[in-house]
Amino acid sequence: MNTLTDKIVRNWETLSELLKVERDKGKKVAFTNGCFDIIHAGHVSYLKKIKDFSDILVVGVNSDSSIKNIKGDSRPIILEEDRIQILAAFYFVDYVTIFNEGTPLNLIKKILPDILVKGGDWNIDNIVGKDIVENSGGIVKTVNYINGLSTTGIIEKIIKNYKKGD
Repeated sequence: MNTLTDKIVRNWETLSELLKVERDKGKKVAFTNGCFDIIHAGHVSYLKKIKDFSDILVVGVNSDSSIKNIKGDSRPIILEEDRIQILAAFYFVDYVTIFNEGTPLNLIKKILPDILVKGGDWNIDNIVGKDIVENSGGIVKTVNYINGLSTTGIIEKIIKNYKKGD
């Protein structure tokens, strides 16, 4: 069984080699990505569902600088080192890695997952890396999005409920 540190693989070449070993054993590799800024029940449900139809689950995490570029200077709330530690602690997550770009396209090209998955809030035709995965014989799926569970929603609730002076 992998230890927490074994599950965090920063070097994509190393990750690709580890996944090749798993594929040689006949295992299917699923990949998903996201900010995972404030991890909540929606994230847990989503990741568990992905693991249900794969043998190996790889989670790509936006770096702090990537999130700032996408969501603005007030994010992330939780720094990347903490986010990857939390994700790696889940028994259903096999590997966690970080990417600095706005999308995981280069990471997807490097690891070529058998299954690429995003939340149901994504239109399947707009999923980054779809063409690459399908052209290599893989499939692209979405997993139902749980309404009312989002990091943005949690942040808004905190701001509303804990304004100064209340």
